[in-house]
Amino acid sequence: MPAANLLGSEGGGFFQMMQQLPQERLVIGVGAVSAMQRAVELAVAYAKERTAFGKTVFAHQNTRMVLADCATRTRASRIFLDDCITRHARGELDVPTAAMAKLWLTEGQCEVVDKCLQIFGGYGYTTEYPIAKMYADARVQKIYGGTNEIMKELIARVL
Repeated sequence: MPAANLLGSEGGGFFQMMQQLPQERLVIGVGAVSAMQRAVELAVAYAKERTAFGKTVFAHQNTRMVLADCATRTRASRIFLDDCITRHARGELDVPTAAMAKLWLTEGQCEVVDKCLQIFGGYGYTTEYPIAKMYADARVQKIYGGTNEIMKELIARVL
């Protein structure tokens, strides 16, 4: 490769990559919250049209309570994400806060998508429903960008 194509200093690629990890973790968080919001939308729509025991699934109190929990977790996650985006825009998103965002938001994504899939019953596990793909996609979020166990270590270092 020609030297003119070099980005940064020679041998500095790892350092450059490490400087961008907070932003990468923020991007992962954006995907997590988006998935949470979509999962809730899909589950609410499905619950309002599917019937069980003579009434819509949504008419069952437990379904409403599960969806209320999911909607609340999603809203709180969105507020945290918005704060992190604001910090990033000001150049103030630090490593521990980005780690907290990645940890909290991806854990939330897995929890919310799992609960929403459950509302679909067996249909939620079939590829005809988008919630099944969202379920499979959610799990890897806790791995890339640094595993969530590593995020906990980064957070614990500043406590």
